[in-house]
Amino acid sequence: MHFFRIEKQIDQTEKSQLSQEESRKHRRRSCSLTVKKRRRKLLPMVPSEDLEQRLAQMGTLASALTALGIKYSDDLTYVPGMAPRSANRSKFEIGGMQVLAKEDLETLELCRAMYRRGECPPLVVVFDPLEGYTVEADGPIKDLTFIAEYTGDVDYLKNRENDDCDSIMTLLLSEDPSKTLVICPDKYGNISRFISGINNHNRFGKKKQNCKCVRYSVNGECRVLLVATRDIAKGERLYYDYNGYEHEYPTHLFL
Repeated sequence: MHFFRIEKQIDQTEKSQLSQEESRKHRRRSCSLTVKKRRRKLLPMVPSEDLEQRLAQMGTLASALTALGIKYSDDLTYVPGMAPRSANRSKFEIGGMQVLAKEDLETLELCRAMYRRGECPPLVVVFDPLEGYTVEADGPIKDLTFIAEYTGDVDYLKNRENDDCDSIMTLLLSEDPSKTLVICPDKYGNISRFISGINNHNRFGKKKQNCKCVRYSVNGECRVLLVATRDIAKGERLYYDYNGYEHEYPTHLFL
């Protein structure tokens, strides 16, 4: 960073550091590291069989999105004035990004087609007076089931350093900080923005976790997927670790 006046250098540096710290604190993280063990396949979601039940489930999501002034979208959106789609390249990720396997890509595309037909995982959005909007299972969900893709506007992190949105998700971590990308679900989004985070400072936090958020390279682009990490029973609230492999999001006040 260049400074026009030497006497302001310390001041400006401190402000920049504080701004970057605040930005990092309110950004959700997804894991990008691959664990070396026998790989298990991603499972497609199993919607509720009853049509009225599915409509009721979708109605809870529609109500929550409407209350926050958010338009439904199952895709990453690229808006003029923000980051262009050409900036979203997984090859820019520090240390590289794991590639979504062919069979898992087929599962992802199958689930996306199901979403377009109104066939969604058995989930409901429930407002909690203490936690705000939360997501609960409205039917059993098996371990490794695809839940949703984290969607919203794609923007450069540098443009969101003073953003007060608490749902910003890391999409791409570049060696060049000016090229780091985030997903901002404040205007467009889906059910993923309502899934709760665990308390990293509470020994019971990890026990609550039943899904994970993972970044994958899909056809050369970065995508963020939410996947069940164990069997989830009907009525159970969904939780994942907002911090992933970084530990910047403040979760000490989470229930």
